[in-house]
Amino acid sequence: MTKSTNIKKAFKAAFPYTIPIFAGFWFLGLTYGIYMNVSGFSFLYPMLMSITIFAGSMEFITANMLLGSFNPVQAFLMTLMINARHLFYGISMLDRFRGTGLKKLYLIFGMCDETFSINYTAQIPPDVDRGWFMFFVTLLNHFYWFSGSTLGGIFGSFIHFDTEGLDFVMTAMFVVIFMEQWLKDKQHISALLGLGISVLCLLIFGADNFIIPSMAAMLLMLTGMRKPIEQREETAGR
Repeated sequence: MTKSTNIKKAFKAAFPYTIPIFAGFWFLGLTYGIYMNVSGFSFLYPMLMSITIFAGSMEFITANMLLGSFNPVQAFLMTLMINARHLFYGISMLDRFRGTGLKKLYLIFGMCDETFSINYTAQIPPDVDRGWFMFFVTLLNHFYWFSGSTLGGIFGSFIHFDTEGLDFVMTAMFVVIFMEQWLKDKQHISALLGLGISVLCLLIFGADNFIIPSMAAMLLMLTGMRKPIEQREETAGR
């Protein structure tokens, strides 16, 4: 099988996984582009920021920072706090990114919540190159956000609609991904631990600050219980 055939097969395998992401990213990207437009920025700003930053919530916050006084320390700390969860994503993907060559650089840069969810949980067919599959998932999701943001920036002044509730698209998508994993797994220790820890951290730290503590607690708990969980999975699979 030639290299071009491998690449095409990986693209065909990856594309269906990204269709739900397209629906969410495109509408949210349009909203972001429109927001930048009404804030007084040229379409070049959302276009370039969606390519180079590619962090939805941070891009919205960056718009406010650009309208305020220059404060690089504040920008750095804000970015670190908002995107600290990607540290845990990266640890989880260490084994999956191994052996992907130069593609690893883009896989690291382009790993957002949705791309991580797909690349971590997808059942990649044995005859599909894993590195190219993850690359196309990342590239397609990046393109969806970039195209939506750019079009929103270009046509923002002509588009008028109520965007209330659009942010729930991503929440609904993650619920679907969770349910798919729940139905696929024969034992649910990891899922129940994640839910329990998240609820506990939500009660302790509040809705604005629970994500990082809950992810750190999940990482420690699942790392400590890795062997028992794997043994239960092997037993359940027999």
